[in-house]
Amino acid sequence: MVKGIKICGVSDLETLNYIVNHQFPPKFVGFISNYKKSKRYVEYEKLKKLVNIKKKETSFVAVLVDPDNKILEQIKELSFDFYQLYDVSPEKTKIIKEKYNIKVITALTISSQKDVDIYKEYDEVSDLILFDGKGYEKSIGFNHELLNSIPNSINKMIAGNIKIEDIPKFKNKDYYIDLSGSLENEKGIKDLKKINKLLNLATKNET
Repeated sequence: MVKGIKICGVSDLETLNYIVNHQFPPKFVGFISNYKKSKRYVEYEKLKKLVNIKKKETSFVAVLVDPDNKILEQIKELSFDFYQLYDVSPEKTKIIKEKYNIKVITALTISSQKDVDIYKEYDEVSDLILFDGKGYEKSIGFNHELLNSIPNSINKMIAGNIKIEDIPKFKNKDYYIDLSGSLENEKGIKDLKKINKLLNLATKNET
C-alpha cells in the first residue's frame, strides 16, 4: 500500500495553496531550506511567508543538508512539523530532535545495499527514514529492490526520479512516496496539472 505522498521543492504560494486545499492533499510538503545549490531553494523571508499559511491536513517539512546552528536557530519558530536531514550523524540528529522538539526524517542517499543498511544507525532517532538517490538537487534514481531487506516495522519513504506513472507500482509497498522534479514543467516550475494528476492517482492506490 502507498502510505501517502510527499511533494518536495515547493517554492511559491500559488502552488502551495493549491496543494493544501486539494481534495486529496499530500501527507507532506517539503521546502528546500538551506541548500542553495538547488533551484528549489527558498530564501528565509519567503520561507517564513510560505509556511505561515493554514496547512490543514498536510505536514510541512524543512529539507536541510548538513544544517549549521545558524539555520536551525533561524527556522526554529517556523511552522514545521518535520526536519528532513541529509548528511547529519545519528548523534547530531538526536541532539537536533531533542533541542528543537521536532520530528525527524533521516534522508539517506542510496547506490548500494551498504548505503541502505545505514538506516539501522538512525532507526531509534528518526520518525521516518527516506531512501533517496545520490543526486541531491538532481533527480537520480536507485534500485528499489535494495529496500526489500528492510523490515515492515521501519517507517520509510522513497525518492529519486520517481514519476507520476510509477505510483501504481508501489501499491503493495508500505512506503511514503516523495516526488519533485517529475511534477515540474520544462522551465523547472511546479505544474498544477501534474500535481492534480499525482494526487488523484495516489489516492486510488492508498489503502
